[in-house]
Amino acid sequence: MLFNSLSFIVFLVIILALYYSNFLNWTSKKRMLLIASYLFYGLWNPPLIILLWISTIIDWIAGNKLNKEEDPIYRKLWLLLSMFVNLGFLAFFKYGNFILENFTAMVNALDIYYHPQKMDILLPMGISFYTFQTMSYTIDIYNKKIKPANTFLDFALYVTFFPQLVAGPIVRAKDLIEQFYETKKATLNQFIWGVFLFTLGLFMKVVLADTLLSDTSDSIFNSDKILNIWDAWSGTLAFSGQIFFDFAGYSTCAIGVALMLGIILPDNFMYPYASLGFSDLWKRWHISLSSWLKDYLYIPLGGNKFGITRMYIALMTTMLIGGLWHGAAWTFIAWGGLHGLYLILERLQRQYFPFKITAKNGIFLALLTYTCVNITWVFFRAKDFVTAKNILSSMLFLNPDGEKILQSFDIIKVFVVISILFLCHWFMRNTTVKNVSKNTSPTVLGILWAIMLILITVAQGSGEQFIYFQF
Repeated sequence: MLFNSLSFIVFLVIILALYYSNFLNWTSKKRMLLIASYLFYGLWNPPLIILLWISTIIDWIAGNKLNKEEDPIYRKLWLLLSMFVNLGFLAFFKYGNFILENFTAMVNALDIYYHPQKMDILLPMGISFYTFQTMSYTIDIYNKKIKPANTFLDFALYVTFFPQLVAGPIVRAKDLIEQFYETKKATLNQFIWGVFLFTLGLFMKVVLADTLLSDTSDSIFNSDKILNIWDAWSGTLAFSGQIFFDFAGYSTCAIGVALMLGIILPDNFMYPYASLGFSDLWKRWHISLSSWLKDYLYIPLGGNKFGITRMYIALMTTMLIGGLWHGAAWTFIAWGGLHGLYLILERLQRQYFPFKITAKNGIFLALLTYTCVNITWVFFRAKDFVTAKNILSSMLFLNPDGEKILQSFDIIKVFVVISILFLCHWFMRNTTVKNVSKNTSPTVLGILWAIMLILITVAQGSGEQFIYFQF
């Protein structure tokens, strides 16, 4: 079920009506939310709910055993069981074909004839998100940072809570499970703000991502032609805007829907295209994933505690795995590796060529960072390395005779939208939408809200699923 569908609006209205009814106590309301979450997920493919059940049951048992067990060997075995099940599902369903294809290529390179039939594996929606979420639960209990959930119902709801189940934010147990312990009810202001955030998220997805930018992005990255510089940059910039509006739009919808229920979810984006360098970028883009990778991968690999060389290895390893998390393709690994390289070069710059960031040079540094980000997006979006090479060579003025496939209007539209996006991020980088709303008159907010609703209705959208559903 998609946020940008009429069926979800009907679903949400029914959920809210039941949630705020007087004939259900808090436990019954949590059961209702759990059933609704399974329905929300199961409408894509009902059998895949079994994976959620298995992961939930295994991690519930493992978490309780980890909390009671004192023997370090048995504690490690219970943790390994949880990780084996979760990572095993992820490896099979998401990376099964990728592993088989690369193994086949390797043995064929050794003159060993091996051509197995490609496995017909259906990728479960959001498997990377809920896998990381449940793993953080058992790892935190193993490290004695949290206690197990009070009840199985609380834990099951934590795993499957429908607003953020499919595409995040990836919420830690300590930030969500405890909210289920006591009756939650949104205040009037929270409910109105939640509806506003849901509208804003839909506006970002339906109007900005799908209507204004997706066609241009798809035209460029699906083309096999050698393009001219303007088309190549237009397609790449369009995708940079599309993926931000699409993913940030989903997160904003999720936060808004949860807030209508009185549940607080963490922010997942903080105006990343105004980042002053790549360390700053990863504090602003997909915050829940970057913090997860830092806490559960980068720091366990040594972080910055064992010297420069070890730190660079840990950093690059983390970003390569972060790239692989996004997709089973070498282009995603290249995307992660390029981000790792940027982070290493940034640390070298700070060590050997430090400079002070001022109000005057800040926006130029942000623009440089955004330009470098767009180079990485080519690998993220391209279907293969040939496409990525062709687009990058055009962007770098290496194809002066490249073809023109976009209309002038499309190019102008993209540059206008992206320029506004970048400037909005720059002026909003140290604040939030909520803080701005507090200093804005209700009349102006009402007008803006009405405009968004009208544009969503006019655009209607094509029912496109969110980009990050595939991860």
